[in-house]
Amino acid sequence: MFKRARIAAKSAARRSTFARRVLAALLAASLLPAAASSVEARDPLLAYGARIVGDDARTRIVIDFDREPRFSVHYIANPERIVVDLPATAFGFPAKDLAARGLFKDICYGKMDEESARIVLTTAGPVKLALAKVQADETGNGHRLVLDAEMIDKKAFAELVKTQSWSDRTEAAQTTSAIPAPQKAAPGDFVIAVDAGHGGIDTGAIGVDTKTEEKQVTLAFAKALTDRLNKEPGIKAFLTREDDEFLSLSQRVLIARQNHAGLFISLHADTLKQKDIRGATVYTISDKASDKLAADLAERENLSDQIAGKETVAEPPEVADILLDLTRRETQAFSISLAESVLNSFKDQVGTINNPHRHAGFRVLQAPDVPSILLEIGFLSNAEDEKLLLDETWRGKIAGLLTDAVKRYRAAVMANGG
Repeated sequence: MFKRARIAAKSAARRSTFARRVLAALLAASLLPAAASSVEARDPLLAYGARIVGDDARTRIVIDFDREPRFSVHYIANPERIVVDLPATAFGFPAKDLAARGLFKDICYGKMDEESARIVLTTAGPVKLALAKVQADETGNGHRLVLDAEMIDKKAFAELVKTQSWSDRTEAAQTTSAIPAPQKAAPGDFVIAVDAGHGGIDTGAIGVDTKTEEKQVTLAFAKALTDRLNKEPGIKAFLTREDDEFLSLSQRVLIARQNHAGLFISLHADTLKQKDIRGATVYTISDKASDKLAADLAERENLSDQIAGKETVAEPPEVADILLDLTRRETQAFSISLAESVLNSFKDQVGTINNPHRHAGFRVLQAPDVPSILLEIGFLSNAEDEKLLLDETWRGKIAGLLTDAVKRYRAAVMANGG
């Protein structure tokens, strides 16, 4: 079932800071507005201050920028959210300065891709922005974005959602730029998609001691694993994301499938309320969760798109035929085999939780034809696990053990004519 593959091409090298500044100056001098937006993407805005005031009837958010920001506003239902899209932006203010209050029960912000950033305001009910404007700072040192939110009824909010348009450049970039351009692999290469969980605006869990973000931990492990796998003859591994970029769950699956991956390994390092629980866990997909811990984790991971302010899109109806059903069952069997191989590698080498192979309805594992696992390397909510997750030597050890597991899995598949 494993096809000859193509792997993701390396991104083009970024321009140096000096070159960017020279180019910006030349473009400004020649007054080329079309190119100016491209320069702006390479020289991000700086959001250096923020504050939020108000109550559950009216709430104001003010964000200070080093220069005038372009922005657009959208509304999303189920749950109600307000999305503010920005050009590439570095958020330099403390998180506590924009902690949710008043009409907002959650506020997220961060990078979407190389050219855009996003603020997602999850509201406590139907809300609209009565005011959304940019004004110059009185000191002349920058601009501020002012957002005034007020309560509205459900009917008015539904009309806002219905009548808006999402056909702006920012949204188009998110849906088309994520798929890497494929690169031909050698005949017979076994291709593996290594998925660093979370990214961009979706930071994931936060370390209990160091406050390290999960998206940083998963990317470091994904790069280490990819490098280690690519040292093995006949194996080609690629990253679904190579930097701090947001990818929707469906984009991650699509990247694996379009590059004809024979395996998909998604790496995570979550948090739990029970701080004493530590160790690795391997998850496979299932319609029914194996236990409450697995169900709760799947529910949190499946909220990734909502955190980033993605619209809920109904899954396309699939042809209900016996061949698709057989493919899914075969893929699930292969996924379970890979999970068992990983746990055999970890035995006496890496601590695991009790019943370390669990299953639930993870959307990121939903490809019907790509065997997939989600690996919780450890828990950032546990201080001892957090130390290991940030240790480079430990990272290398995990990468080696996972590579051994993949090699055993591949050998078994090939022995059975796969």
